[in-house]
Amino acid sequence: MNYTFASATILLILITDPIGNIPIFANALKHVAPERRPWVILREVLIAFFLLLSFMFVGSGFLRLMNLSELSLQIGGGVILFLIALRMIFPQAAGEAAEIVGEPLIVPLAIPAIAGPSALATVLLLVSQAPERRVEWIGALCITMALSAVVLVMAERIQRIVGTRIVVALERLMGLVLVAVSIEMMLRGVKAFAVQLKTVT
Repeated sequence: MNYTFASATILLILITDPIGNIPIFANALKHVAPERRPWVILREVLIAFFLLLSFMFVGSGFLRLMNLSELSLQIGGGVILFLIALRMIFPQAAGEAAEIVGEPLIVPLAIPAIAGPSALATVLLLVSQAPERRVEWIGALCITMALSAVVLVMAERIQRIVGTRIVVALERLMGLVLVAVSIEMMLRGVKAFAVQLKTVT
């Protein structure tokens, strides 16, 4: 798939899912002092940003090391996105989340809430398909992380203003969009694989 700067930004926002992360962050930070929470959120977003940024630079080398093709990454990334989208539409019960005591560091907020497997696979896919546009992908990532930071820092205010039901509805709407994106990604991968088979035979 040939992504533009705008479509890559939207895709990264859908995958990192700042709205869906609101309850995760609220649960993880409930034992942290209210005045300390914004700094913890910003720290975790920065950790996730630098992890994803590093994958943009070492991604091609990682693919060569693991002997992976762009086609397999595209199909595999589509499968991961599809599973993530299903979780967005049909979220697990809040009671299943593990209780976190104290101030969280890296896990579970930076990883995997923000920089999860789907986000890592996506930045690898973007760079592997168009390495000459790396600056654009970095810009898309910067916008995504900035938006995530704003949404998560203002999470309590957002919940108070729009209500929990609207937050859940937006989460599921984002999930539906991501389902369509993941299926399109898989279909394009399968079509490309079929073309490769025809050329071989």
